[in-house]
Formats: sequence, structure tokens, C-alpha cells
Amino acid sequence: MVSFLDLGSVNREFRDELVQAATDVIDSGWYLQGERLRAFEGAFAEYCDAQHCIGVANGLDALILTIRAWKELGKLKDGDEVIVPANTYIASVLAVTENDLVPVLVEPDPLTFNLCPINLSKAITPKTRLIIPVHLYGRIAPMVEIMEIARRHDLLVLEDSAQAHGALLDGRKAGSWGDASGFSFYPGKNLGALGDAGAVTTNDAELARTIRALGNYGSHEKYRNLYQGVNSRLDEIQAAMLSVKLKYLDAGTQHRREIVDAYLKGIDNPWIQLPLQSSVDARAYAEHVWHLFVVRSKHRNRLQAHLAEQGIQTNIHYPIPPHKQGAYAALNELSLPLTEAIHEEVLSLPLSPAMSLEEAQRVIDACNSFVA
Repeated sequence: MVSFLDLGSVNREFRDELVQAATDVIDSGWYLQGERLRAFEGAFAEYCDAQHCIGVANGLDALILTIRAWKELGKLKDGDEVIVPANTYIASVLAVTENDLVPVLVEPDPLTFNLCPINLSKAITPKTRLIIPVHLYGRIAPMVEIMEIARRHDLLVLEDSAQAHGALLDGRKAGSWGDASGFSFYPGKNLGALGDAGAVTTNDAELARTIRALGNYGSHEKYRNLYQGVNSRLDEIQAAMLSVKLKYLDAGTQHRREIVDAYLKGIDNPWIQLPLQSSVDARAYAEHVWHLFVVRSKHRNRLQAHLAEQGIQTNIHYPIPPHKQGAYAALNELSLPLTEAIHEEVLSLPLSPAMSLEEAQRVIDACNSFVA
């Protein structure tokens, strides 16, 4: 069996360091808001070329708290419109509605599945105040164009970088383009904790202070609460785990690229559409961190069944778009044909730093033997 993602094998490489880091935290007697958190925040801010990093409980909270902070600072208000790519994971939309803002879903670029600047421009109205580009699958959205549109219309930009740790565009990393960026460290991410964890990066010191206070019961200092905040803090254990794994992130990304290179060169099947290849867009290929390797097939379910018969685990990211979810019944009648086709046709193949090239070849052979 070729596992889709064997987290035990991924973390086994760092096991001794992880155990030592956890032991150090346990023995310290200090489990929240301590030295390990500050060390990780500093290291991750530097890694992302950002001035500030604020650890929070998870990636969804990173988005929610950033939007909430802008409301507290008077930059957003209830009812403002937020443009979001329609084919994103539901978390990007939940962060908007949790703050009583209005999500405006737009169709993505048909090649990259990232936010399309043309569709973005068409969706802007006098009520638009925020853009949330999602760096889907590990490739940065077209941020040069997006930031120019944002400047022209005086809009805020919140990068959803949950799948893009270390991704580059024109030499700039995810987390350094927008006014702020939300990261997830869910265990399966390129930089994954051993539990839930998240962070916000920004160059705005006032925004950083406000997010940190909101995630700590609304408190800038102990027992003084300026806001009606929540409890959303990155704990010392997870911060220590992440500090260990951050050292190896770039090496893991390079191994992902080796697996992807094998896939792109080896999979040759007319029933399977590969992601945009290096020969078409060499720079984008080199800067992509490949959180997921996602193919398309009009026979997706049969392809998945065939691969399972061949001992290949796969996953679907994602089977149901946000506007078709029960949680957003008011949006169910929206017509977004490209988004709907994407969700009906995409299939994620195995990909991880622990995967061998021999396993990749098994995936390639299984894909090439599929007949629709």
C-alpha cells in the first residue's frame, strides 16, 4: 500500500528532537505564553520575511482573529463584502461569516485554481473591503496583480497561506504579500504540528498587538481586558514541535518537488489532467511548495477506485464546494460551473517528504494503467 500521507513516517525523522523538545517543555513547568512560543514566533516571522508572527490555536482562528482585529480597529464593519475564491476549503468562508461579513465567491483561474484577477475585479462593489486570496495546494496566487487591484480600490488583503509554507512568488514568500496572512499548522500541512496550531504574520504592529490581545481573552496585560476576546493561543509544546520541524521544512519541500517531478514526467494518460507543468511555467513550478499534487479527471471516482485496487491511497480536496454545503444554504443556488466541475473532478495523489521514489513509480504505473 502506498499511503496518501503517513504522518508517523514523516515525524519519525525528527523523533529524537521532538521528544527532547517536549521533555524540555514538560520539565520547564511553563506551558503557555513562554519562551518556546516567542522563539517560534520569531523564527517563523523571519522565515516568512514578516515583522510579526502571532501564534494562535489553529488556522481558522488565524483568519477569524485577523478579521476581528480589523473590525476592532475600525477598518471593517458588519455587512462589508469579502471576495473569496469559490473553490477554497470552507474555513476561508467561515472566517468571513463568523465576523458578520458577507462572502462574495468568485470563480478561480482554470489553470492554477487560484484567485483570478479578472474575476476579482468584476466582483468589486462599493461594499467590498477585503480580499482573501488562497494559495491553493502550495502555489501562491497572482499577488502582484491582486495587490495592485487592492491598492487601486483601497482594499485590505488577507492571505490564506494554510497550504503554502515557504512558497515563493517573485522571490517573496507567502505571508509577506498582504496586509496579513493566516497559516495553519494542522498535522498534515507542509509545516505540521502534532495537534492543532496556527499563526498570523503581518508587518502591522498595531494589528499584531490587537490579534494577540483578542486571542488572549481580549487582554493586553493580565486581568485588564480591552476587548471581548477568546482563548486562542499556540501552546508551548506545539511551538517547540514546530521549531524543530521548521529547520527541516525546506529540505522536505525539495523532496516533494522530486516526487512531483517524477509524476509530471511519468504520468501519461489521456484520462488524467496534470497540474500546470514546469515546461509551461518554470518559475512557478520552482516556487511551488506542492502541499498537494492534484490531478483532474472526468472519471474521477472510477480513477480513485482503480488506484485503490492497485494499493494507492488518494484523497479528494474537496468533494463539495462551500456554496453547496448545508452550512451555507442561502448560497446553494449560486451557479459557479468551473468551481463545481473542479470539485467533481479533482483527485489528490500521495505526496509527502517520507515518500520514496519507488513508491512514486508505483503511483505512476497505476495511473498509466487506468482506462476510462
